[in-house]
Amino acid sequence: MSATAQSIGFGEAGPSIFALLGAPNCGKTVLFNGLTGSHAKVANYPGVTVDKREGKFVRDANIRIIDLPGTYSLRTTSPDEAVARDMLLGRYGSCPDAIIAVADATNLRMTLRMMLELKTLGLPMVVSLNLSDVAQARGLKIDAAKLSKLLDVPVLETVAIRRDGIRAVEEAVAKLPRHFHGKIDPDEAMKVLNGLDSNALYEQVEDILSQVVKTEMNLPAWHRKLDRIVLHPFWGMAILLSILMMVFQAVYTWAQPVMDLIQGLFDSLGAWVAEVLPEGLLSDLLVNGVIAGTGSVLVFLPQITILFAFILLLEDSGYLPRAAFLLDNLLSRTGLSGRSFIPLLSSFACAVPAVMSARTIQDPRERLVTIAIAPMLTCSARLPVYALIIAAVIPNRTVMGVFNLQGLTLFGLYLAGILSAALSALALKWIARSKGNVQQFPLLMELPTFRMPNFKHIVTSLWDRVKAFLVRAGTVIFSVSVVLWALTSFPAAPEGATGAAIDYSLAGILGHLLQPIFAPLGFTWQMCIAMIPGIAAREVVVAALGTVYAVGAGGSEDAVSNALIPIVHNSWGLPTAFAFLTWYIYAPMCAATLAVIRRETKSAKTTALITFSLLGLAYFFAMVVYQITSRIL
Repeated sequence: MSATAQSIGFGEAGPSIFALLGAPNCGKTVLFNGLTGSHAKVANYPGVTVDKREGKFVRDANIRIIDLPGTYSLRTTSPDEAVARDMLLGRYGSCPDAIIAVADATNLRMTLRMMLELKTLGLPMVVSLNLSDVAQARGLKIDAAKLSKLLDVPVLETVAIRRDGIRAVEEAVAKLPRHFHGKIDPDEAMKVLNGLDSNALYEQVEDILSQVVKTEMNLPAWHRKLDRIVLHPFWGMAILLSILMMVFQAVYTWAQPVMDLIQGLFDSLGAWVAEVLPEGLLSDLLVNGVIAGTGSVLVFLPQITILFAFILLLEDSGYLPRAAFLLDNLLSRTGLSGRSFIPLLSSFACAVPAVMSARTIQDPRERLVTIAIAPMLTCSARLPVYALIIAAVIPNRTVMGVFNLQGLTLFGLYLAGILSAALSALALKWIARSKGNVQQFPLLMELPTFRMPNFKHIVTSLWDRVKAFLVRAGTVIFSVSVVLWALTSFPAAPEGATGAAIDYSLAGILGHLLQPIFAPLGFTWQMCIAMIPGIAAREVVVAALGTVYAVGAGGSEDAVSNALIPIVHNSWGLPTAFAFLTWYIYAPMCAATLAVIRRETKSAKTTALITFSLLGLAYFFAMVVYQITSRIL
């Protein structure tokens, strides 16, 4: 046992904790899925795991395996890596009973150093030499038995994406001691780690490599040619923009038939319920509250699914790290780096993982700027809002014989968010530079080999994300729809009332109170009502509009059966529609994102500053767009 461990027993009570640790992009999370049967997120780029994930070992339910954030060293440079280090040192409770270390067979030099650092902790350990199939296919031969002898721990060649490829690791994990009879002093352990001579470690790594690596890995000619193209300053950027354009076009063209089907199903369901149930509160609640509200959001599920699928495909193929490398020079002009690309890209799905992924950025200023601008990038929750308004006011026609005008409009909204984020980052850079607080670090990134995506894990991850959206639709959106129905239905209109019933309701009163504030933006009182529940979740705005307009139309069958698209088309006008789209480019994120920003920054002041800054930008630019377009159109 090392000097960092003392013979203090913890006893045999309770489950055993095995920590799974490895460098980013080494297949660690895939191995975790295989060892636990869980379905954690799998991605082919650094920084995917920002918090520990836990699952029960498939061969022994009394063993809990914790998937820690990826790191190249225990001497950390970012908050993300600190999670892994602190877990190993027992700062979140007791230290783990054993370590399952994952090394990348295609880049052993990069991962061996951490294996040597882990040895200083004195914990039982087994090493999974993952991606062995890729290494062998590229001509690399590693003597695993020799490596095991030199490290004095079991070293097993692994192919984590195949069930039979992890059987040896399963058997080795099953043989690890169930309870570590010792205690690690975190402070003493850090002294030992910080006292390690980096040059001596690298010399030891090179000595081990000289003994275990029999042949060097050679990338095939097609791989090298592809890298030269996708990393080219001009052609690489053209390819990236083309991929993004293709994604946005697919979101519209591929999803439309399924969207029509879903819309038809909800229309039929609403008509059937209205026919079966007698007129009254229950019928009104189900048709105008639940079905109208929830259906108006779920209709956009195909578009969200397609967007998620493309992101996962690009992740698993190995393209995303190259996109980050390609954009590093461009991002550096705004005070950011390629490190910010992956968190910012996550914003197109959801701002919550984007904010959490910013932990991988070592520069505190760059990390904070990335968190601040991430909400400006179009998340999937905005997509229902964009899709509704675009379908209502933008003609569905072809431009230049190739592009769909609605798809081009969506691309323009995404581009507006990107440009706004870039300009905001640049402004923050100028402010920081005036205070002498700009320190940019060079980007050092491991580029994984190109490989065929693992469609099994893509499907699994896609289902997890779709399921999360459905859960929100079934809980948050459902609840908000019911609350909105109550607000729009009570109190009832008095006898002899000449206006619409909703004008006399609580929602109508509140909407009319807010409307003067948003009048310079061209917003109606119905829009003001819909924005309030959008604080809980942005996609709820569409459900709220569906509920408000369904009830506000007086409950006639024709009005209720009408979709939101013709209602928006006929009642808003282009200036109002464009202003509403502009508002949601900048409007503050959902409550969940605000909570994560508060947690990550550990500052209520910073969270409030980001929130009110976005509100100010949203109000200003929406007003400018409305005032200009109302005079032109």
